[in-house]
Amino acid sequence: MRISPPIAAANIERPESPSTETGVLTIDLAALAANWRQLAERAAPAECAAVVKADGYGLGLEPVMRTLLAAGCRSFFVATLTEGLRARALSAEAVIYVLEGLAVGAAPSLIAARLRPALAGLDEIDEWVAAARGFGRPPEAALHLDTGMNRSGVSAARAEEAAQRAQGAPLSLLMSHFVSSQWPHDPVNDRQIAQFAAVRAHFPGVPASLANSSGVFLPQRPMLDLARPGYALYGGNPTPGAPNPMRPVVRLAARILSLRDIAPGESVGYDATFTAARPTRLATLGLGYADGVPVGASSAPARPAAQALVGGARCPFVGRVSMDFVVIDVTDAPAGAARRGAFAEILGETIGVDELATRSDTIGYEILTRLGARYARRYIGG
Repeated sequence: MRISPPIAAANIERPESPSTETGVLTIDLAALAANWRQLAERAAPAECAAVVKADGYGLGLEPVMRTLLAAGCRSFFVATLTEGLRARALSAEAVIYVLEGLAVGAAPSLIAARLRPALAGLDEIDEWVAAARGFGRPPEAALHLDTGMNRSGVSAARAEEAAQRAQGAPLSLLMSHFVSSQWPHDPVNDRQIAQFAAVRAHFPGVPASLANSSGVFLPQRPMLDLARPGYALYGGNPTPGAPNPMRPVVRLAARILSLRDIAPGESVGYDATFTAARPTRLATLGLGYADGVPVGASSAPARPAAQALVGGARCPFVGRVSMDFVVIDVTDAPAGAARRGAFAEILGETIGVDELATRSDTIGYEILTRLGARYARRYIGG
């Protein structure tokens, strides 16, 4: 899968660009739309929604949601009331669910904005039903049923009681959440599918949703009435251990601020965690953990460090990632590729969010959602 050609635009690649930005985050909206269409095709005949919480997984709620609306998406999931209000401002017609459910006292605001909370407890159901009284057309909500995550949702044992209490307000969706859908052979998936089917019997006629990004690719095809992918939309791999079926959406490039040569035995960075074993040429990049590059990407004896691309060559991080700087070893980069003002690629087609996450001892979700505000953001393909 290839990122659209504009990502290699001159204003990113050419060192003679007049831009003084030290970090450039490029977001390919055409790839985002293509990913949603692929997921929608796979989920059919179920509807395919989109999870746009956490500011569109760090890429910007407004441009992300506009792109998905244009692609044909009509249902969206956010985390909070505040996110829901931002989403509602973009579309009067879209169905918008709030995954954190009903915060105490938030019902009037949710109802006024026609946002649908994912009710996650009997007390939330009671508060929502009480707030809904008096409306000529009662507001709709989702009900979150817990089938094994033990994080949020009404337990399966209380599902019948939840159905009785929810009679005062219409439910537009029943939902649950997979524990480990990224592992297709995990028996937990089958147990959750079966348990969700059993509790749905208490809610005849109510549409249901279980499949997240990885759930869309499970062999059991648990699409039900609505799939709700998130991570895969943004280029993350929903099928770990297999090739990524999604197009990359983000590219992160950081400018080389300076270069230096060190001799064998010299160290790099805080606490001297890296010591050169050979004559080494170093490049200092203008980004760090304040920009969302994890400290876990630092070099360490026990595991391979994160890498950047310079002139097509993989150049490892050396020393510790600091607040504003990353140092990379460019000794083996092509002659002339590592120069002051040139860019090194941190994320892109070669090094995706999942690889950076693995080398940083974290997950791709965290990489995406922590991308910092100091980057120059450039949207293409929208």
